[in-house]
Amino acid sequence: MEQSTRVAIIGTSHRSFAFYGRLLQQLPNVELVAVWGRSNDSARRVGEGLGVPWYTDLERLKRETSPQIGVVSVAYHANGEAGLMAVENGLHVLLETPIAHKLSEADAIIAAARERNVKIEIAEQFHRRPLEQIKLALLASGLFGRVHTSFNDFAGHGYHGISVMRSYLGFAAKPVRVMGTVRDYPLGAYFSRLAVNYEPRNETQEHGIVEFEDGRVGIFHWTSVGYDSPIRWWRSSRFLAEKGMGITVGVGLEVQERLALLAPGSEAPRFITLERRFERVDGGALEAMIAHTGDPEQPMIRWVNPFLLPDQRTPQWHDDEIGVAGCIMSLVNAVRHNTEPTYGALQGRLDQELTIALRQSSAQGQPVTLPLDPTQQFL
Repeated sequence: MEQSTRVAIIGTSHRSFAFYGRLLQQLPNVELVAVWGRSNDSARRVGEGLGVPWYTDLERLKRETSPQIGVVSVAYHANGEAGLMAVENGLHVLLETPIAHKLSEADAIIAAARERNVKIEIAEQFHRRPLEQIKLALLASGLFGRVHTSFNDFAGHGYHGISVMRSYLGFAAKPVRVMGTVRDYPLGAYFSRLAVNYEPRNETQEHGIVEFEDGRVGIFHWTSVGYDSPIRWWRSSRFLAEKGMGITVGVGLEVQERLALLAPGSEAPRFITLERRFERVDGGALEAMIAHTGDPEQPMIRWVNPFLLPDQRTPQWHDDEIGVAGCIMSLVNAVRHNTEPTYGALQGRLDQELTIALRQSSAQGQPVTLPLDPTQQFL
């Protein structure tokens, strides 16, 4: 039997306990061994809640519990600082998004990891969710041909949305120029699920066009109230390809995928049927996503839940949990087999660079050429 990979949680954010702790304790051959926090009280609270030792001294944590991996889950603005600390202590790390707020901080983390020969994965889970994975499997099948243009339309903020947009083009596609517009607008009063109140408020809209080296284009839209406003209910991602197109039609989390190729005769669209296949006809854990294409040579394209346990009960995780578990296992497998994570630090840095470039372009009133100078970063 494969030896368990030992993991510590670095940080005591809400996600440390309610999200990462629970996932780590359910992953096969992964052992949660400790929690680190800045304050004694918060470290004790999370450690006792998860039933593992807790520490405020990272060197002592390493000495006494011997983790190989640190899952860094701290307050949003501390990502870069905590990530660098974990890497400098010799841990392979899963870093929350963004990898760091400043590109210079991201570069310091990447350089420190290379110096210590440790691996970095980024908790960029949006493209790992089952609905996105089946679309990526369809694109990889060749049925759609080359994707020319990719869109993110409120399906995730900043680097998350940019990552989804880039995924349809392929993460190897090289962006070279960004044109962005950022504007603030007043809104009427509504109930905010995040603020838990009824108040008038402002929104910040971000719109960007990303040009790639091979002539393809990515288009990005986001609103700052996209996660909690009944006024901004639309969520969609799209791609226009050589032999078809795909569009997500969404109201909040209730989304429909409209994926189409040409029907025989080439005069009408032929829509692909997506099936969620569960353990039982009446429910259970997700087993697979299956695309019924109507193509005689590739009638079904399948994505199998990587956390399916045939001999025991599979965790009934929702799509986001499956996505984040995929981030964790990308790093675990890279450490076990001395390979590279499937997404990694450079991709996480690029998503943040594009987010910054969009805002910089808006502030300067002109397109921005990549790469950005990390020593002269716009914030």
